[in-house]
Amino acid sequence: MRFRHPDGSTVHLSYCTNVHSAETLDGVLAQLRDHCEPVRRRLGRDRLGIGLWLAKDAARSLITDPAALRGLRAELERRGLEVVTLNGFPYEGFGAEEVKYRVYKPDWADAERLAHTTDLARLLAALLPDDVTEGTVSTLPLAWRTDFDERAAATAGAALTTLAERLDALEELTGKSIRIALEPEPGCTVETTADAIGPLSALPGSRIGVCVDTCHLATSFEDPETALAALAAAGVSVPKAQLSAALHAEEPHLPEVRDALAAFAEPRFLHQTRTLTAAGLRGTDDLGQAVAGDTLPDGGPWRAHFHVPLHAPPAAPLTSTLPVLQDTLTRLVGVPEPRTRHLEVETYTWQALPAELRPRTRTQLADGIAAELTLARDLLTDLGLKELP
Repeated sequence: MRFRHPDGSTVHLSYCTNVHSAETLDGVLAQLRDHCEPVRRRLGRDRLGIGLWLAKDAARSLITDPAALRGLRAELERRGLEVVTLNGFPYEGFGAEEVKYRVYKPDWADAERLAHTTDLARLLAALLPDDVTEGTVSTLPLAWRTDFDERAAATAGAALTTLAERLDALEELTGKSIRIALEPEPGCTVETTADAIGPLSALPGSRIGVCVDTCHLATSFEDPETALAALAAAGVSVPKAQLSAALHAEEPHLPEVRDALAAFAEPRFLHQTRTLTAAGLRGTDDLGQAVAGDTLPDGGPWRAHFHVPLHAPPAAPLTSTLPVLQDTLTRLVGVPEPRTRHLEVETYTWQALPAELRPRTRTQLADGIAAELTLARDLLTDLGLKELP
């Protein structure tokens, strides 16, 4: 979906396909048919943006077979879909029964992360619509925090410098400008936007910036105004933002609140949980660790890294951090000149919701994704953007 900003520029809204598990090119093509096109039809649009997730095997198939890449582009066009952004954070296995810590491998100290991200940039340059010259790829925020020492940090920095040089060369070759966005996430080396400033400020040029995920921002109790102002002051760009909402518990000391939270503690994904205390941010790596005992102080609200559907916050006594999303979006695009032009709805946890809230069929899932995009569209038009055909 495209929107005209009051300054005349185009802002793109998409939804991320990592909600649909597919490791191979055939799986990606099936996604377009079974999920993406039905969502577009529900919205009544001739064109729908998707934030494509290409796992390692799917990406390699496209890199090594130019005919397959041309075929994917043709299939996107045939189904009324367009791609201006890729989600390059998960490498493989995102549809596995247990993902947890695996999603952080390989990290940026591993040469394979550089190779994979380079592949994604090349693929995106080939998939961009003819009238679009800028693409973005969101990626791992360097690494999970453990086992990442000064040597690993230096290796990661060198890899990002090499990547920036490759992106420069890619633009010279194709005329397409691809930018990379590190996505701060709780528990990672770069947990907050503030953590991103040091590593990114050390890089040459402006190819690499931050992907602001509003669920992660909220989980770490970051204030959108403060966070975005600090990035701007440091000269760190925001190539992309992910529109997502975290799980919020106002009174976690109450047994009924603990019980409600426990229903969201599931075995597939990691749901880092945080609270803000007088001594600073405290947290656990997973929601189950928080609700099971007294590890986490419960004198103030808890927030968990669980992407809940934007249009359907959980029932009381829980809620979502949708207001943080709204505040962030206002500061990103509800300004005279947009801070970012690529927005992506990223609720990948539909099938991880408590059983009674999960979509049971493809139809129900498509209905839910369309409802999220409708909410995001309404937020954008309320900020003065005009939806384009």
